[in-house]
Amino acid sequence: MDPRRYVMELNDGNIIPLLGFGTAAPIEVPKSEGLEATRLAIDAGYRHFDSASVYHNEEEIGQAIRSKIAEGIVERKDIFYTSKLWCTFHRPELVQQSLEETLRKVQLDYVDLYIIHFPMALKPSKERIPKDENGKVMYDTVDLCATWEAMEKCKDAGLAKSIGVSNFNRRQLEMILNKPGLKYKPVCNQVECHLYLNQSKLLDFCKSKDIVLVAYGVLGSQKYGEWVDQNTPVLLDDPVLGALAKKHKRSPALIALRYLLQRGLVVLAKSFSEKRIKENLQVFEFHLTPEDMRVLDGLNRNIRYVSASFLNGHPNYPFSAEY
Repeated sequence: MDPRRYVMELNDGNIIPLLGFGTAAPIEVPKSEGLEATRLAIDAGYRHFDSASVYHNEEEIGQAIRSKIAEGIVERKDIFYTSKLWCTFHRPELVQQSLEETLRKVQLDYVDLYIIHFPMALKPSKERIPKDENGKVMYDTVDLCATWEAMEKCKDAGLAKSIGVSNFNRRQLEMILNKPGLKYKPVCNQVECHLYLNQSKLLDFCKSKDIVLVAYGVLGSQKYGEWVDQNTPVLLDDPVLGALAKKHKRSPALIALRYLLQRGLVVLAKSFSEKRIKENLQVFEFHLTPEDMRVLDGLNRNIRYVSASFLNGHPNYPFSAEY
């Protein structure tokens, strides 16, 4: 089954593949593994790749993409590449500079999607998370709407085909949507979403505004230090999920992915294993029944793996709101 046929139209007329390949990895994972995993993913049939400047891997992801273009496996137009604006670049005069730096790293002429990574600004800095002499995170005061206007200019300049946001709650989305003189709506909101955090209210709101919800952390999450709550349960060990996996003769991961796709989300799956990279593409080969979907809906516990707790003092911290 060819995954390239499974796409969704964005509100600006561009197309996004329903299944994307996530590239975030713990710092201890060698960059070479990300490069090789991306190559394997392209060979397997993935065409949607999600990265960010803060992942510090864009050189490698770009190298993998360009190597497959050079081999004639894909053309640039076949690839959907997402990058993200980090919090230290929210000031309007820094937004395009940050995107241009990403393009230099991946050595591409444009990104298909550029999104605001978090709705919180940090002081401009070479450090990912700038701190003062007392170890306190240094926040910045930047109007999200001014940052969004700079994002719109990136789209107008042809540096990004589409623009969107990530980790925004409803209030923050409405701030952009209600902005006087809004030129482009966000095409997407990329958020943590899985069986234990099904985001049903945020999904309904985004659908009502023609904004695609893109899911990350779809299989629970690896426990990345300060980003992730270390006390959370292992989603893939859930017995209800396991029972449905046996029923459909699929892995628990495939059931978890299929659940999100059938609810109308775009899904980012992540793996460094060739076997699992290929297996995740089988998500288009079966369907869950309405009863299966009801059972899986019942697993929601509003458990958030990715808390980004180091940003919790910011007034725009999005995870304190229900949706």
